[in-house]
Amino acid sequence: MAEWFTDESFWEMLYPFLFPEERVAAAADEISQILELIDFEGREVLDLCCGPGRHAVDLARRGYPVTGVDRSAFLLAKAEERAAATQVDVEWVEADMRDFSRPGGFDLVINLFTSFGYFDDPRDDLNVLRNIETSLRPGGCLVMQMAGKEQLAGVFQPSSADEIDGAGLLVQQREVYDDWSRIRNRWTVVRDGQATALEFNHSIYSARELKDMLAAAGFAGVRIYGDLLGSAYGPNAERLIAVGSTSST
Repeated sequence: MAEWFTDESFWEMLYPFLFPEERVAAAADEISQILELIDFEGREVLDLCCGPGRHAVDLARRGYPVTGVDRSAFLLAKAEERAAATQVDVEWVEADMRDFSRPGGFDLVINLFTSFGYFDDPRDDLNVLRNIETSLRPGGCLVMQMAGKEQLAGVFQPSSADEIDGAGLLVQQREVYDDWSRIRNRWTVVRDGQATALEFNHSIYSARELKDMLAAAGFAGVRIYGDLLGSAYGPNAERLIAVGSTSST
């Protein structure tokens, strides 16, 4: 059975809901916050699961050599359009995050917008982190941003709905299962009088679980925050932010 994220129609259908203009515009501030959070002094950056390239393009605009990796040809085409419109050069790579590794190729890897935990087998998540650790140079840094288990528990709603002009109505239904380790999503897009249902599952991690997994992947130091400004991770956290560092030797 094909994995849900390999279905290009999934990304095409949900694109206007996942990447509205205000979310795209927010990328510049998010990159500024990341660079300040880690006091970045390196050069080469990997945007792993780059999607339509909103963060990768902003990094390139700032002069960094950037590689954007994503599994979706549709999203990479959007990324290429964004790079061309901004007149910047980005290396785009169509690859599964489980397979991509470039030993010692980067000073910084970013993995944002809950682009982690897609796989049924948690060993695949660990393999991804090991590939990232291998791809970082000594003293390199990984920044991850996702919905944390603790944060999700505080705001969890079994259903919600959002409407975007020109895109239609998105109805989201959610169910947490497997002892609060996975979340099952059924999203229905209502557009032009027709309803299309999309289903996908992914893992959810607590701060401790993610921190332990990063340590198992070989990261020498891990810091946890509640947002990209470096706030403490607690009941009012916006997201789970993990910053993992590789050994400097």
